[in-house]
Amino acid sequence: MSNSKDALVFLIDDDASVREALAWLLRSRRLVPEAFSSAEAFEAMLGPAPELDGDEPPPVPPHPACIVLDVRLEGGMSGLELFEKLLARGIAWVWPVIFLTGHADVPMAVASIKRGAFDFCEKPFSDNALVDRIEQALQVSAERMEVLHDRHDVVARINELTDREQEVMYCIARGLANKATADELGISVRTVEVHRARVFDKMRVKSAVDLANLLQAL
Repeated sequence: MSNSKDALVFLIDDDASVREALAWLLRSRRLVPEAFSSAEAFEAMLGPAPELDGDEPPPVPPHPACIVLDVRLEGGMSGLELFEKLLARGIAWVWPVIFLTGHADVPMAVASIKRGAFDFCEKPFSDNALVDRIEQALQVSAERMEVLHDRHDVVARINELTDREQEVMYCIARGLANKATADELGISVRTVEVHRARVFDKMRVKSAVDLANLLQAL
């Protein structure tokens, strides 16, 4: 499991002086920056988006991180366009995004927070305030990585169930009694009881309420 010592701060800004100043500031606070001059360069670092089946959660990244992203990036993809792509891939959730914005871009930044951005800092920004928010974002990233690990664990348990056991599991989660489950699936009550016991064992729960809560969290 990664910890805060593994954390990275991705800086995406087309202004070299801003990147250098921010990188110096972060290193002075014992944080590790990695700078990119364009959205395209950052996207290339991420590589192609994985193909996910259905409700499968996105992969767990190798380390906590946050993304400090300029709203306006000249000569290519804008910061807002990159943010939409990061949202679609689930990256903006596990690696929180802090926008850097000029006064004219504040309404766009506020709208992005409603879409899932972590925060925005208006230029010129307070060094200490920005780094404080970055440190908070890194803590959130570490917590969300734990959530992703838990989700993958639940998906792995579900995949261990047979098709019939999954059918019984979803009936249990809907609150159906054994008799109603048997009627719906066209099997005997005794067969439902056997599958129910196996579902509880494989899903590592002790009650229907525990099972429903586990699936709801997923």
